[in-house]
Amino acid sequence: MSVLPPERGRELLLLILALIPGIGPARTNAIIGRYGADPAILDADPASFSEVPGIGPTLAGEIASLFGNPAWRRQAMESARQQLERADLLGALVLTILDPRYPELLRELYDPPPLIFVRGDHSYLSRPGVAVVGTRKASTYGHQVTELICRDLVIAGQTIISGLAYGIDKTAHRAALDSGGGTVAVLGCGIDTIYTDRGGKLWPKIVERGAIISEEWIGREPAPENFPKRNRLISGLSAGTLIVESDLKGGSMITASYALEQNREVFAVPGSIFSPNSRGTNRLIQQCHAKPVHSAADILAELAPVGAMPPAPAGQQLATLPSGGWGPEASRIVEALLEGPLHIDLIAERCSMSIDTLLVHLFDLELKRAVAQEPGQLFRLRRC
Repeated sequence: MSVLPPERGRELLLLILALIPGIGPARTNAIIGRYGADPAILDADPASFSEVPGIGPTLAGEIASLFGNPAWRRQAMESARQQLERADLLGALVLTILDPRYPELLRELYDPPPLIFVRGDHSYLSRPGVAVVGTRKASTYGHQVTELICRDLVIAGQTIISGLAYGIDKTAHRAALDSGGGTVAVLGCGIDTIYTDRGGKLWPKIVERGAIISEEWIGREPAPENFPKRNRLISGLSAGTLIVESDLKGGSMITASYALEQNREVFAVPGSIFSPNSRGTNRLIQQCHAKPVHSAADILAELAPVGAMPPAPAGQQLATLPSGGWGPEASRIVEALLEGPLHIDLIAERCSMSIDTLLVHLFDLELKRAVAQEPGQLFRLRRC
């Protein structure tokens, strides 16, 4: 067995804590919050654990008893070491909540995972992103809407986050990659167990331009109880969650519930009242739990930060704009679009123009190849 460097002690300790029955992420984080990732925790007495919020005398005694059992402790240490070695073989990062690279949006959760396994580029976990989820039995309409909205979100600099499930999820990942953007897949199993893409047509591209993550141990097969936990991470990594198609029950509705609990924005695509795939999304809109979405602009209007234009997707650059020659109206339009793609109504509002006047200037900017129009009356600065 290879010798692990001492700086990986935090990862080992958190993995060992995860083996304690009934402790869960919230209590694990409470222990670490009180005592840090100090290996001396393994030798603490019941009274010490009783001082941790959420751990009563009974559980404190059980934890101390396990740590005091040489056989259990030896086996736990061996299991934890094997996990780190398997991560190394996959080229994966084991990211703990104590690591400064841990995504800040996840830290805000009531029960953030103390440790996550990451294949790919961990920086995508901290980039602006939108979760896009939906039914596994997606309709043609659902696939088309997902492709359109994800493409426009990527153009605006958003990372697409989903669960790599059949249907809407895989379409969202694929649309992000096809548009030159990044995407994050959150699994309800080990990061080595990609059961929805065993042929490797999609997941290697996600690792290349994004990340595959899970809080489940490497080698763990998918199980029903894992997916609600997984769904809280999909919404937790995102400023907003879009439900494209869903019936009244299912994983997508659970994700929407988590997003609401996490005080994140929820969006839903309206659909036919005759389609079971739209019963859930229509209900979310009807109950004012989700904002109706007809284009990416509806999402960006709620989420897009005011500031510089997001970086272009790989291989693209902003078209060169002339340094002079803009009239005052056109200059205001270009300045507004530096924030990212905007719906025509938002451009008119920010530039204090009537729609008729704005259309004239937008048409002129399109002829000069400075501005491009996207579906849904969305306009953006042209990329070359």
